[in-house]
Amino acid sequence: MGTSGWRYPAWRGTFYPRGLAQRRELEYLSARMNTAEINGSFYSLQRPERYRAWSAQTPEGFVFAVKGGRFITHMKRLVGVEVPLANFFASGVLALGHKLGPILWQLPPTLAFEPGRLANFFALLPRTTRAAAELAKKHDDKVKGEPHTDAGPDRPLRYALEVRHPSFQTAEFPELLRDNGIASVVSDSASTWLTLEEVTADFVYVRLHGAEELYASGYSDVALRSWAGKIRAWQAGRRDAYVYFDNDAEVRAPHDAIALAALMA
Repeated sequence: MGTSGWRYPAWRGTFYPRGLAQRRELEYLSARMNTAEINGSFYSLQRPERYRAWSAQTPEGFVFAVKGGRFITHMKRLVGVEVPLANFFASGVLALGHKLGPILWQLPPTLAFEPGRLANFFALLPRTTRAAAELAKKHDDKVKGEPHTDAGPDRPLRYALEVRHPSFQTAEFPELLRDNGIASVVSDSASTWLTLEEVTADFVYVRLHGAEELYASGYSDVALRSWAGKIRAWQAGRRDAYVYFDNDAEVRAPHDAIALAALMA
């Protein structure tokens, strides 16, 4: 259980103690939950030294999910993205080492279901850290700083896909994900976008954007107990579950993550 991001001004003096240095916010958060979603990587390529610093600031056993870049999903719309994918991996993702968890791709609400487009994109995704390091070597000059192309110990990579266009509500979509071993994100968005709960991989990825109001409203004890029940059912099927609260606007995300973790303990 964790949050989508951790650097929010509204959290300072509320979730984060007043006077806590900004550079220690991740350290503070990681002592209270065991995972976080890196979402700065969605907006721009990060630097390898940032990934190394994030890893160093968190305890053993902490896991980062990394959000893929919007240049790939929203601007290129998954087409012609081999070099942008190389840049993404060369930007330092692999520097997280054993703390690297799933990689999230969030599609824009305007992108409809096109099986061929998705299949071509899935074929480009490296399935191990060694394959990702080889792809990273194809980067161009858009990578900031010294590119990171070291795989470290070879490990499998996991991917999750969050979709928002209603055309994805078809039986063909989860089958395509299963064929490629990619998790369909379970997204709770105050009825703004689709909520798909089909399990399509050996893990489940959940994003909780707000119960009644997108990005703002918190989750009641009843709602959290409902999600706890679903998570236990997925785990009973021998699947890992990664759950991220994205209702950060009213500082509900960290408190809800901690409360859900307590229910699961």
